[in-house]
Amino acid sequence: MHTHQTAGDVIAAQIRRHRERLGMNRHDLAAECARLGRPDLSYAVIVTIETGRGDGKGKKRRQVTAEELLVFGLALATPPMLLMVPLGTEQTIPTVPAADPRDPYTVWQWMTGEATPTLDGPLDGRYVPDSRQIAGTGQTWAAAWATAAYPASLYPEFARRRETAHKARLRAALDPSAQTEYADRLDELAQIVTDMQRASLTVPELPAEVAEDMKRLGLLDHPNHIDPRGTE
Repeated sequence: MHTHQTAGDVIAAQIRRHRERLGMNRHDLAAECARLGRPDLSYAVIVTIETGRGDGKGKKRRQVTAEELLVFGLALATPPMLLMVPLGTEQTIPTVPAADPRDPYTVWQWMTGEATPTLDGPLDGRYVPDSRQIAGTGQTWAAAWATAAYPASLYPEFARRRETAHKARLRAALDPSAQTEYADRLDELAQIVTDMQRASLTVPELPAEVAEDMKRLGLLDHPNHIDPRGTE
């Protein structure tokens, strides 16, 4: 069953919920938005976002833009995506007008690229991915999504491996017997760097010593394409 609730309704409800959680009134929130560079998000605007304004045909809600979502998130000390996809407080939330609501964590996984959207089937999203072809490309929709979402898996893994390699280097500096472990962690980091380079993605900067050690050991396919500006 489809719902008349929209993503804008969810955002509005979450802005109000987190404002009240913090003990802020609407004047407080407006002042915080102004501090973040959006003085136009005034008390009156926040009222129309949270509750709507009469237009002769009922209540019409003021929708939140993408930029405003970021401002409200920072103003409310809340990850902005949680304003749109509340985890742990709602059983389902709307997706698109043509589809049924889904449980929030499923939608969260769509938005982070962790899972492929499925607009039909059970509410938890477990269903056969969309196999229709995108016009003129011969590529299936699911394959196109996977390609676009690929960076979402690489960057968190890069951050994890960079931190692991950095810690292994510190241990190796104190204990020569830890050099082998450090070399293994460097190899793991180099693999994700190579994957990012093959996908034509920008590789974030690395600690200078870690970058130089990967180059020295010949672990990088394109050693001149990394940024070793970081320091320890």
